[in-house]
Amino acid sequence: MSPGPQLSERRAPESPRSASRPARSSRVSPKRVLGIGLAAVVVLGGGGFTAYRAVQNANAPRAAEPMSITDMGALASGQFGGDDRKTDALKEAAVQAYKADKLKDSRSGAKTGFDWVEVKKKAPGGNGFPPANFPPGSTPSPGSNKAIARSMLAGAGFGADQWGCLERLWQKESGWNERAMNRYSGAYGIPQSLPGSKMASAGGDWQTNAATQIKWGLGYIKGRYGTPCGAWGHSQSTGWY
Repeated sequence: MSPGPQLSERRAPESPRSASRPARSSRVSPKRVLGIGLAAVVVLGGGGFTAYRAVQNANAPRAAEPMSITDMGALASGQFGGDDRKTDALKEAAVQAYKADKLKDSRSGAKTGFDWVEVKKKAPGGNGFPPANFPPGSTPSPGSNKAIARSMLAGAGFGADQWGCLERLWQKESGWNERAMNRYSGAYGIPQSLPGSKMASAGGDWQTNAATQIKWGLGYIKGRYGTPCGAWGHSQSTGWY
């Protein structure tokens, strides 16, 4: 039996568009190779430059950041690690001990009239500072100390409206006496620094010089409470500042 007629493949007719398009070659042209190479240079080169600048910026010395008001207060008070909770606790304990003695005194009926500060005959030392003698013939002058503080108020960044608060605050703390020491906590000087040696950041004569004590005290108030009225308000509510 002879095979039937062979069927030939049927092809779809080519469109005029596809007929006019040249066949694509699997080979990459030199022009395309050059374009890819330039793109790689740009990408890799740009990334390399960015990385280089990042390393340069990381290694470059940075400008010192300005100290905040809080940092200034910490520096003035010797509190380089922030707020000194231990010192605050000592202040609170001193206030409570004073109140207890006052209550005991009132119940006994014997009015001793003692204050919570005593006037030292020799300036105390501590933290590497030996006790110091006061200048011969000198006596405390609260009026003169107030005049010094008032003249320094503006230089510390406080307005005249803050004077009343400062006057009352340090009258309560020390009677404006540069030789005053707290009987209970050991705080010393016009601003009642605890310990007194913290005032050395304002001057080496902190033990005997009222102006040095005032300078430190104003810095401490500014750093921690913002203003003398802020410090006075805290003192009114807690008994210490």
